[in-house]
Amino acid sequence: MPELMEEVLIERTGDLIPEQNVERKRMFGATCFMVNGNMLVCASKNGLMARVGKDQEADALAKPYASLCRPTGRPMPGFIEIAFEGVQSDEDLKGWIDMARTYVCTLPAKVAKAKKSKATAS
Repeated sequence: MPELMEEVLIERTGDLIPEQNVERKRMFGATCFMVNGNMLVCASKNGLMARVGKDQEADALAKPYASLCRPTGRPMPGFIEIAFEGVQSDEDLKGWIDMARTYVCTLPAKVAKAKKSKATAS
């Protein structure tokens, strides 16, 4: 059941994010939506992770079903985990996306690193 919920969340998230400068990327065992190379939100089997920045963290944590993201047990400042219950409506999901976009769009664009190619043996 969590896999189905994750797939639905990925699709809903993709529908609510304008395509301009947005890339989908598999990271952290989930699907992340990147803006100019910076993570915006990440849809996973646990719900949504939003990168809201330290300045918006207190406001984000005051919302229902939100907690500080702790993927390794240690808190990640500025990253909020939202349970599925907190993103049931498109209005709630869009609110989290907009909050993350407010922060992420202030970050400088990341330049994609060139992939190392393997020399082929002849």
